[in-house]
Amino acid sequence: MNQEKLDAQEKDILTGYERGEWQSVADTAQEAKRYRQAARATLRKDARVNIRISSKDLEALQRRALEEGIPYQTLIASVLHKYVSGRLVDQS
Repeated sequence: MNQEKLDAQEKDILTGYERGEWQSVADTAQEAKRYRQAARATLRKDARVNIRISSKDLEALQRRALEEGIPYQTLIASVLHKYVSGRLVDQS
């Protein structure tokens, strides 16, 4: 394969494949169903929360959401979800 046309991420994937780090899934339909169900459960918004935050923080959230092209409530929900699932990384 001509690796000159691959970006860094694609090269990394190819290298992993060539090392045998990737394995086929036995039942792709079942795995796809399982991931769809997990996504639906994660994205389901079935509770309402009211919080008080500083107006400066709210404005900053709204600016960041505008940059991301998403509603600020969605951004807040995403940050909270990443925090509780352990995927929010402190970079300080």
